[in-house]
This record gives sequence, structure tokens and C-alpha cells, in this order.
Amino acid sequence: MRATTIHAPFDMRVEDVPDPVVRNPGDAVVRVLRSCICGSDLWAYRGESARQAGQRIGHEFLGIVEETGAEVSGVRRGDLVVAPFMWSDGVCDYCREGLTTSCEHGGFWGSAGSDGGQGEAVRVPFADGTLVALPAEAASDDRLLAALLTLSDVMGTGHHAALGAGARAGATVAVVGDGAVGLCAVLAAKRLGADRIIALGRHEARTDIARRFGATDVVAERGDAAVEAVRELTRGQGAHAVVEAVGTEQSMRTAVSIARDGGAIGFVGVPHGSGTGLDLSVMFDRNIALRGGVAPVRAYIPELLPDVLDGSIDPSPVFDLTVGLEGVPDGYKAMDERTALKVMVAN
Repeated sequence: MRATTIHAPFDMRVEDVPDPVVRNPGDAVVRVLRSCICGSDLWAYRGESARQAGQRIGHEFLGIVEETGAEVSGVRRGDLVVAPFMWSDGVCDYCREGLTTSCEHGGFWGSAGSDGGQGEAVRVPFADGTLVALPAEAASDDRLLAALLTLSDVMGTGHHAALGAGARAGATVAVVGDGAVGLCAVLAAKRLGADRIIALGRHEARTDIARRFGATDVVAERGDAAVEAVRELTRGQGAHAVVEAVGTEQSMRTAVSIARDGGAIGFVGVPHGSGTGLDLSVMFDRNIALRGGVAPVRAYIPELLPDVLDGSIDPSPVFDLTVGLEGVPDGYKAMDERTALKVMVAN
């Protein structure tokens, strides 16, 4: 089959690789219909995170079950399914508690020796614990497929951030970061009933989506100017709930500074390139809570799926460029140069 591999910084290739096969009784093989490029994939693309030459890549996909192992009972050949960005067994203590990203037998797509989502097919370990079946008719609806694809990562991660921040009815929510996760956090905050949602971002095309998703205000400034602007919008108090969806020192400093005393920060921006920017004494004095981390999106899919299916939420606008599998290297270039927000790969 054809799959995306990474060989060096800025060296992405679509190559012939061995077809995936069932190795264990709990495996399934999924033929990929849709996958996408994540902002975190860019770290490998830019050489900021190490990869072996020829390693697979991509962790967001949905598709059709082609084959199952003897012990798989939750899905069968021909089912349309979505996969969260990690596989998990569904039965360990962590999975039972909803923290599927800490599964004792879990792992990431594209890790050494595993298939990546940016290919024609994927071997899925622990298929019963990992895959979620979707309505068959969705396979012929391009917009719905795009919306469902976000459940593999960005919509669930935005939801995780909004929950961690304490988004709720009556709350003011501020979202730091205008990438796909930040935009989905806006949508999640709206879904959770937030009265006011302040989106921090400088790119008009992205902040237009934020408004479409429910943002009531947009702050284009950065740093101290952004803090001042949010304070002006909130009678000097700051936001009850703050989402940090970038992962840099500056973004975390901004998040702490715009949080209301007694508020909370939901952080899902993976820290990279700097320290955290946290001053624990400030957080202690102002009773600011910090929650978040790697989003257990498998646990959230059953909750979010009905709202996507009935149109209550539609995260599909985060995809602003679609390429075929052979166009994946160009998709990376577009996201790296910020000419695309999030690239979908249609097989």
C-alpha cells in the first residue's frame, strides 16, 4: 500500500510499504477514507521531535473495517469507524476510569513499528477498545465525514480543554490559540453553555471561524496587550475559564494573566520549545487551577458523536484544504507556511 513516511526535516514522502495484516486476535485492519495533518505533526516535519528515517506518520483517521481478528466482536468487516489518536484496550484500570491515553497497553499511531493514519490502511490493535462505529450512510457525505474525522483528535481535545477550564453556563471563557484545537475549544465551550467566549488570535480567516463557532469577542493583540484587552472586556477581572491551546511559554503566561481569581486553565497545547511560563506563587495567591494534558478522546467520542450526527455541532470548517494521499507533502508545506489551517487527506 501507499503511506506517508518521514525521512528528515522537511522530507516527507509517500511510498510503497507492506500491507497491514491481522497479527493478534484483537486486531482489525481499517482501509482509510479520511485522515489529516495535525499541528503536532509539524514538530517532526521541522525536526523539533525525533523520528527514525522512514517512520510512518499521522494519528487521525476514519475508514472501513476490512478484516478482523478472531476475538473482535465490537466491529465487523464493512463497518465505518473512527479511531482516536491512540489505541487503547478499553479494559485496564485507566480505560475504565476514562483516561484512555494512559492505557497500560496503549500506543500512538505512527510510532516506530506501527502504521500511521496518513496511508491507505492501518492495523488497529485492540480494535474493540479503540474503534467507534459510525452510521454507514455517513460514508457518502463529505461534510459529515470531515466533521466525524475531528472526533479522532481536535474536537475531543478542544472538549477536554474546555472541561478542564470549567466552561459552563454563566462563565466567561477565553481561548488562547487560533489553531484547529483552539477553534474546537470555542465550539466546545459554546456547547457547554458558556455565556461569553473570547478568542485570542490574529488571523482573520481563523477568527471568522471562531465567531462562527460561538466566539462573542476576538482579541488580536499578543502578550501584555492581549492581557490588557481581555481585562478590559471583563471589568478588569479576567475569564473564569481559560483554554491554553498553543504550548509555548508566552501562551501559558498569557493564560495565567487573563484568568480570573478562582478560575481555571485547561491546557492542551503540548509544551514545546521553552519552559512552561508558570509562576506557582501567582497561581497560589490567585487560586488558579490548572487541568489538562493529553486528551482521552476515546472516552469523549460517545458523548460528542450524537451532536455531530444531528448537526448540533459542526467542526468541519477547521479543514480548509483537502489533498489526496500523494499530495500529503504539499499539505505539510501549506500548514508549515500557515497558508492552511488544517489539511484533510481524502483517499
